[in-house]
Amino acid sequence: MSESRKSRQQPERRSPSPAEIAQNSFIAESDFDPEYSRQMCENIMEPLDDTYFRSKFVGFDHMPERNNPEVPLIYASNHSGMSFPWDAIVFLSGLLRIHDYDFSKVPRPLTSPMLSASAFMCPFLLRNFWKRAGGIDASFLNFETMMNQKDMEVMIFPEGVPGIGKGWNRRYQLQRFSTSFIRQSIKYKTDIIPFSTVNGEMTNPFSWKSDWLNKVVQKVGIPYMPVAVQSLLLPLQPWAFYYALPAKFTYVMGKRISPYQWIDKPYDEITEDEFAKIAKRVRELMQAELEESVRQHGKRPFDMKEFWPAFFRGWRFFPYNTPLGWPMIFREFERQYEKNGKVEKIYTRLFSYLWMMIRNPLTIWFFVPIIGWIPILLKAMVQQKKILREMKRQKDEREKARQNNA
Repeated sequence: MSESRKSRQQPERRSPSPAEIAQNSFIAESDFDPEYSRQMCENIMEPLDDTYFRSKFVGFDHMPERNNPEVPLIYASNHSGMSFPWDAIVFLSGLLRIHDYDFSKVPRPLTSPMLSASAFMCPFLLRNFWKRAGGIDASFLNFETMMNQKDMEVMIFPEGVPGIGKGWNRRYQLQRFSTSFIRQSIKYKTDIIPFSTVNGEMTNPFSWKSDWLNKVVQKVGIPYMPVAVQSLLLPLQPWAFYYALPAKFTYVMGKRISPYQWIDKPYDEITEDEFAKIAKRVRELMQAELEESVRQHGKRPFDMKEFWPAFFRGWRFFPYNTPLGWPMIFREFERQYEKNGKVEKIYTRLFSYLWMMIRNPLTIWFFVPIIGWIPILLKAMVQQKKILREMKRQKDEREKARQNNA
């Protein structure tokens, strides 16, 4: 084999040094606000889940034990295509609820940097939503750092943003994987815990992907834009960007995967071709489990016989248990938490939405046809500039610390 061919197969991969990992350990707590997460779940996601999404968890009553006590497990799942990532929000909030808000039992998500860098990808422009709720930017250094945390598991959607942006014709089809979670599993000899997300594809069905349109909207910080009949509502009602039909999210725990047992070779000697083959095998296993989960739990994605009784039981929460009411409760939550550091109570009495709009003027523009997008875009641009400045500041500080320790 020629030297050039060998280098292509086995490029040099520099693992972060212990000093770099130690300097980066702040990411586990940086911006993360457990109280913010708990109150978001209790005040918004619990009633929304009870009366709208009605999520179901199969096999999550007892969380898996670590095979390597000193290293986190890696949870991995499919993403739902062409919809706002409610699948991740409902999963994490539901799991917190199941385990009585014991954060040690809920994996910390490694999220695409595009989510935290985009103001639009935070529901109704909530400030720094993903990081405050526990998300960590999915960079190689951050992943490596999280693998050195002793008291938390990690979670990743290996399809990344392309998994969210896949069209209806690719529903329940796993897209090309990031191999980072497979590399970490092999390097640290820890198991991957796959789980299938079922019915999420129905939150925005019959939506298609347009590469041309995605390139246009990415210029204003939106990673993708679905093309569907319902998309015609977007110019007229900006809140529709975040809408979701009441699909019954169902999460099915899969069988452990141990890629480190498939290869008898030191990590540093594994070639790119070998990593690719292992990734393909993992993807095939997860795809097979996903198809079986869809077969078992995807026959009635809306389960309207269950939906209507649940919806009417939550009549006191109306209209906030519909997409029309979401801008009000999310913006009111933000207002109270920013002002008081806690949420006393989000009143959901009849006509309380008028009072919420008065206290949260931005909310009004989510219901104004066409021109409502102007103040929303301006708010998003200002917010996004702040986010990017903060990300640059943190990057510069890490680089300066690395040089000082070189």
